Amino acid sequence: MPSAEIIAIGTELLLGEISDTNTAYIAKSLNQIGIDVFRTLIVGDNTTRITDQIKQSLDQADIVITTGGLGPTVDDPTRQAVADVFNEELIFQDQLWDQILSRFQKFNNTPTSNNKRQAYIPQNAVPIENEMGTAPAFYISEKGKTIVSLPGVPAEMEFLVNEKVISLLIELHDLKGTIYSRIIHTAGIGESSLDNLIGDLEKLNNPTVGVTAKPGQVDIRITAKAKTKVHAKKIILPIEKDILQKVGNYVYGFDQDTLQSVVTQMIINKKIGISLFHKDTNVELMGRLIKLGIFQSLKPVEDLDQNTEEIEQSLYNKSYSQIMRVFFEECSTPKQGFTMKIMFKENTYEKDFWFGGHFILFYSWIENILLNFIREVILQKGEK
Repeated sequence: MPSAEIIAIGTELLLGEISDTNTAYIAKSLNQIGIDVFRTLIVGDNTTRITDQIKQSLDQADIVITTGGLGPTVDDPTRQAVADVFNEELIFQDQLWDQILSRFQKFNNTPTSNNKRQAYIPQNAVPIENEMGTAPAFYISEKGKTIVSLPGVPAEMEFLVNEKVISLLIELHDLKGTIYSRIIHTAGIGESSLDNLIGDLEKLNNPTVGVTAKPGQVDIRITAKAKTKVHAKKIILPIEKDILQKVGNYVYGFDQDTLQSVVTQMIINKKIGISLFHKDTNVELMGRLIKLGIFQSLKPVEDLDQNTEEIEQSLYNKSYSQIMRVFFEECSTPKQGFTMKIMFKENTYEKDFWFGGHFILFYSWIENILLNFIREVILQKGEK
């Protein structure tokens, strides 16, 4: 399988003025056709630094994809940088200029003189027509190495990747394989604890197994390389079974499943009406919990043991066959945390949860912790 590196070009990316979404899109597209992405990076609008980085990337990888720096202004240096890599001249292409003129006419605009810069590409490059914009893309493929330069506008980049670049790379590098991933979603177990259980599998080469921590949950990704997707799935299957035997109690879903969608479906299937009772909790957090869409009522209480029969009777009258009462109280200590208590099927389950991450992730953590506690109780796996 060939390897690739992705270079996002633009000083505005380095300054944090805009986010680099192009790299993730390109990386995912390359992985789907069996190309390993070894490294991604961002370089500012400096011709010398871009040239140096492309040379390094071509030394280390078979394919280099650049995105950005193909506009009409002086600070769009990608064309010149690529030409310098190969010691080539920039050559004006009449056909590219005609395409640019056509694009401007389509939008009832008139090009300025600097738009002509976009019709120059390295002498050894092959143009890739950009039907979505005025910046032509191009590629160079020599001695088993390929560099593809794409515009930085996301819509244009995505169009060119989907319609032109993927098929081009398949042809140039005789790609016959694929990469397929299976994601196992877990909750209720930390990253280090999970690693202790499946650490031996993380040393495999094909398939590979990786762990990604998120607020209140951890994902396990199994990725296989094979000639076909069917073959890749066969490679993954025994590893998936092994993981499920080791951590199955913590698994809530696969691939596109979310904790919210899984818990919501459980509530619907079992016709459970849920009331949320809270004490001294901020308005913003309550607003986020309401948006989860799983609570039929929400009420502040002074005491978590306060009688809730009135709301319970109301839920029964709405044809819910089972009633769950969730109590929620912020712990009054220097460390952020919550006491959660759930009353369900004549049982009471209570836990304290403590947060140790970055404050930006706090609300997402709370949502996932609460959702998973409800899931565990429905499955009768909560701690009484």
